[in-house]
Amino acid sequence: MDAKAEQPGLSDEELLRYSRQILLPQIDVAGQQKLLSSHVMLFGVGGIGSPAAMYLVTSGIGKLTLIDPDKVDSSNLQRQIIYRSDDVGEEKVDAACRTLASLNSQTTVRTIDTVLTGAELRDKVADADLVLDATDNFNARFAINHACVQTGTPLVVGAAIRFEGQIMVFTMQAASACYQCLYPVSDDFEETCTQSGILGSVAGLLGCIQATEAIKLLLGIGQSLTDRILLIDTLNMDWQSVKINKDPECPVCAA
Repeated sequence: MDAKAEQPGLSDEELLRYSRQILLPQIDVAGQQKLLSSHVMLFGVGGIGSPAAMYLVTSGIGKLTLIDPDKVDSSNLQRQIIYRSDDVGEEKVDAACRTLASLNSQTTVRTIDTVLTGAELRDKVADADLVLDATDNFNARFAINHACVQTGTPLVVGAAIRFEGQIMVFTMQAASACYQCLYPVSDDFEETCTQSGILGSVAGLLGCIQATEAIKLLLGIGQSLTDRILLIDTLNMDWQSVKINKDPECPVCAA
């Protein structure tokens, strides 16, 4: 019998389904078991959140909580690949849950179709092993970041517009930065995809990177984007990584 099949905890079906990941020495059976026992919370099931959710589920994340208050609109379909034309008008989280179930019914997907704030947001975040922020506005990002700082929950932030994107990772360790160290206050004018447009594949690229960083953090493998911002300009195919320093006067994470 294969040595991996002798390992406890994974069924024959799981060993087959995740076999290509298990072959990776950085993951192996132990890593796959860890993914199967992990809980990820995703805010925003849009252009970035769609592929992130799909890859997390197919990788074997045990529990995924989706949070998005919006309904599916026809204009979403160009980049939000988790939805189909028949989903227009439906709650995003419901339509997304159905797609994810078809990809991997072993993952438990829970949904919240309201905006979380205050203590409720903090309590929900505290229940997760890791948070993905794929929202599209500063107020939401600030609130999610604050909840992650309060609970010490690692945070992976993704944003995209036009042909450009950003990925950031914050582990919420004492000496590490948080999102508000990078953006102390919201911009007076915050561009959105509705105003400036976006290439759908750019959002997909950002979602794939976000899912990859999440998996690496959960498994403690590789070099993550911790305290760094990855800046991607796909029009010129220029990738840059810039260090994020902790702000000693940050109103959120400064002790």
